[in-house]
Amino acid sequence: MNPRGMTVLVVLALVALLISGTAFTIKQSERGVLLRFGEIVRADLQAGLHFKVPIMHEARTFDGRVRVIEMRQEEYLTQEKKRLIVDSYVVWRIEDVSKFYTATGGGQESKVQQLLAPRVNEGLRNQFGERTVYEVVAGEREELVLGLTKTVGEKAREGMGIEVVEIRVKRIELPSSVSGSVYERMRAEREREARGHRSRGNELAEGIRADADRQRTVILATAYKQAEELRGEGDGLSAAIYASAYQKDAEFYNFYRSLEAYRAVFRDRRDVLVVKPDGEFFQYLKKD
Repeated sequence: MNPRGMTVLVVLALVALLISGTAFTIKQSERGVLLRFGEIVRADLQAGLHFKVPIMHEARTFDGRVRVIEMRQEEYLTQEKKRLIVDSYVVWRIEDVSKFYTATGGGQESKVQQLLAPRVNEGLRNQFGERTVYEVVAGEREELVLGLTKTVGEKAREGMGIEVVEIRVKRIELPSSVSGSVYERMRAEREREARGHRSRGNELAEGIRADADRQRTVILATAYKQAEELRGEGDGLSAAIYASAYQKDAEFYNFYRSLEAYRAVFRDRRDVLVVKPDGEFFQYLKKD
């Protein structure tokens, strides 16, 4: 290779080296800062291509996605001074890169757990200390973690530049020495609540039953009244019809009424009636 070609290759190599030393990229999932001799000169670099001065500048990038920290198992006392063994975790992400870099000694994620753990433990201790075992296990766990997330999140955002997305309690266990008595107490409370619900249900049922009986009495009385009124109207109308028929032809009316009486008296062939046939009742059975 001639000297001129060698020179070109050397120049190209130097240019490539210069470009690689001055250009850097920030991924979409990353957060970054630009340092000048260890001091932050540009914070929160956006995703894309950036440039720096070799030797003088240094780019540091950090994972900007949501991260999870598993907290160490701890024991806390409830309002009744009962010990509970609690497993929890913290979900977080970087919010202020500059604060995060400074607070964690250059962006060491291990420092995040060291700084968060005391605050989370203190918050859980306070939250558990204000509640009973029943409230912690079954009643107010959601309220507990929401309040804790807000309290710890404000301090973490101000002091560390991170956002605490949520703090969750994975598991709550009772020490074996007290688990039996606690479960018995919870069972007794549940039974007491069940008795209260049954009592209120029976009271409501009695009220409904009494109201139904009252309505039934009113309906029957109203129906009886209407029936008597209709019966009276019918009897009056019947009497009027009978009177009108009697006035038109008394002999035929008497004959018709006698036939009705015969039909009622001699309805069953097995009936035996021994009477003297000379009475007025048999006047239409006689032959002239």
